[in-house]
Amino acid sequence: MSKAIKGIFNILATPFNQDGAIDFDSLRRLVNFQMEIGAYGLTILGVLGEAAKLHVDERAEVLETVLDTVQGRVPVIVGASHHDLHTCIHIAKSAVHAGATGVMIAPPRLKDPTDEEIIALYSQIAEHVTAPIVVQDFPPVNGVIMKPEMLAALAECIPNATYLKLEDPPLMEKIGAIRALTDRFAIFGGLGGMFLLEELGRGAAGTMTGFAFTEILVAIYQAWERGDRREAERIFDLYLPLIRYENQPIINLTIRKDLLRRRGAIAHATLREPFAPIDSGTHDEISWILQRVGIEDPTRKLMF
Repeated sequence: MSKAIKGIFNILATPFNQDGAIDFDSLRRLVNFQMEIGAYGLTILGVLGEAAKLHVDERAEVLETVLDTVQGRVPVIVGASHHDLHTCIHIAKSAVHAGATGVMIAPPRLKDPTDEEIIALYSQIAEHVTAPIVVQDFPPVNGVIMKPEMLAALAECIPNATYLKLEDPPLMEKIGAIRALTDRFAIFGGLGGMFLLEELGRGAAGTMTGFAFTEILVAIYQAWERGDRREAERIFDLYLPLIRYENQPIINLTIRKDLLRRRGAIAHATLREPFAPIDSGTHDEISWILQRVGIEDPTRKLMF
C-alpha cells in the first residue's frame, strides 16, 4: 500500500442499525465501496463518523473492523480527538499500534487558548505518537481559532504534525496565508468538496470529506494533477449542484447517509442522537438533483 497522505480521502460514515447499534456488515461494505470508487485513503472516526457519539470501546471496534477490511490497500487516518488529553493520547497510540497510517486531532474546547497552549498540547501528543498527525482546524467543533502564524509555528516545531485538515473559512485565504509562512504543511480542504478547485489552485494536497460521490472528487483531482484544468473545471461545474446541496449546514450528515443508503453502501441511513432529520421535501429534492446532474442509478460507479 502507498502510505502517501495525499489526494482524495473519504471521511467514513459510521453505519448504524435501526436500533442505533453499529452495523458492522454495512461498515465493511462501505469500506470496500469507497475503495472501489477510487478513494486514495480513508479518514475514520471524524465528525462525519459521529465519533463523539461513540464510546471509546466502540471506536476501537470500528478501527479494528476498518483496518481488517482495508488489509493495507489504502492509508487510514484515525480521528483521535477527545476532550480529555489522556484519552486522546490513548486512542491515538492504540490506532497507530493497530496499523493506522496516522491520526487526526483537533484541540479540545478551551477557553481563549493562547498559541503557546495549543502548540504545547500537540507537543504532548507528539511525545507519545510518532506517526503522522493531521491537525484538524474546524472551529465549529471546538470553538478554537488557530491563526496561520500559530499553525506555521506548530509545523516547524513538531516534525510529525505536518498535515492540516483546514475547514476555517475563508479557506483559500487561510491556505495562502499559511503557505506564505511555511512549506512544511500538506493542507487538505473539506466542507464537502465545495471549494476543491480553488483549494487545489492554492496548493492543497487534496481533500478529506464525506461527500457521498467520492469518484467525482477523484476525477476532478486527477484531471487537475495531470494539468487538464479545463476537464477539472467541467467535472466540478457539472456536479456542483449536488456538492452544494449535500453540504447544507445542520442536515449535511443526514443527507450524506441517505445518499450512501441510496448507493447501496449502507443498509440504513440511521444517525445517533442528537441529529437533524430531513423531511419528505428534502428526499424529493435529492432525487431531483440526482436527475439534474445525470445520475440515473446512484448504485453504479460514475465514469468520466
